[in-house]
Amino acid sequence: MRAGAGRYAPSPSGDLHIGNIRTGVLAYARARQQGQRFLWRVEDLDRVRPGAAESQRAVFADLGIVPDDDPLVQSARLDVYAEAIARLDEAGLVYECYCSRKDIQQAPSAPHAPPGAYPGTCRDLSEQERTERRATLAAAGRRPALRLRSENREVTVADALLGTITAPVDDVVLRRGDGVFAYNLTVVVDDAASGITEVVRGDDLASSAPRQARLAELLDLPEQAWLHVPLVLNESGSRLAKRDGAVTYEQLRARGWTVADVYGWIWESLGGPDPTSATGGSARWRSIEDVIAGLDVARLGSVPTVFVPPADDAA
Repeated sequence: MRAGAGRYAPSPSGDLHIGNIRTGVLAYARARQQGQRFLWRVEDLDRVRPGAAESQRAVFADLGIVPDDDPLVQSARLDVYAEAIARLDEAGLVYECYCSRKDIQQAPSAPHAPPGAYPGTCRDLSEQERTERRATLAAAGRRPALRLRSENREVTVADALLGTITAPVDDVVLRRGDGVFAYNLTVVVDDAASGITEVVRGDDLASSAPRQARLAELLDLPEQAWLHVPLVLNESGSRLAKRDGAVTYEQLRARGWTVADVYGWIWESLGGPDPTSATGGSARWRSIEDVIAGLDVARLGSVPTVFVPPADDAA
């Protein structure tokens, strides 16, 4: 296989719905089309349901997808994330933040900062002010968050589907006040450690790509390619969730869906890629091999897909 890898990194907080599954399938197919490894990451620093990580991998195994190595588990890598922050700190790029969410929401926006960005309240405090605010937090049983000292400079990344994505990089959180290392930091560190060359994920995370590209640059880590795919929504246009009915793999199998049905729906949701395209493929996907043969990113749209759960025939 060629150097590099693709990956899938679900949060082990519950069963995967059909939209999550589609993203993972596409990530696997892209890696295999490029002759690369496919890796799995367990992002278990926040919400975790016991047994979820194992059941998620079992679903993909049932779909014919098995990672090429043992999963990378984030909770086993806390020292690695701490070392990354230490490197940024040595370069003068880290500062403590004592703000609550309410403080941030009520603060005026900083000039030239993107909407919703941290306004820089704690960025240039004096050492005396920092000592006082640190003590106030400690008295309440809290500790400061750590933020990246950025310049709100615009960063542009190239996406295989969305084209260029440009956004200012604000003072993102590196470690939360509860001690949990932040998503933007951990994914950058982990992707580099795993040799990930293309990140495939939902387009709700597209705006984070410039931040992560900038963090990688500051940590002297390799650049990546990006592919942000459209989300799968419910009938009301909101993000798909288990409350929407039979949306998980287990629920769909209970309603009579086969593995071929899952792949057939993925084929339909992507507009039924042309079987005569350069990558070939069958008229309707029935297996992961069909996806690898037929997936053509150039033909994908950027419009979200609406999933209508199958009816319960027994009802």
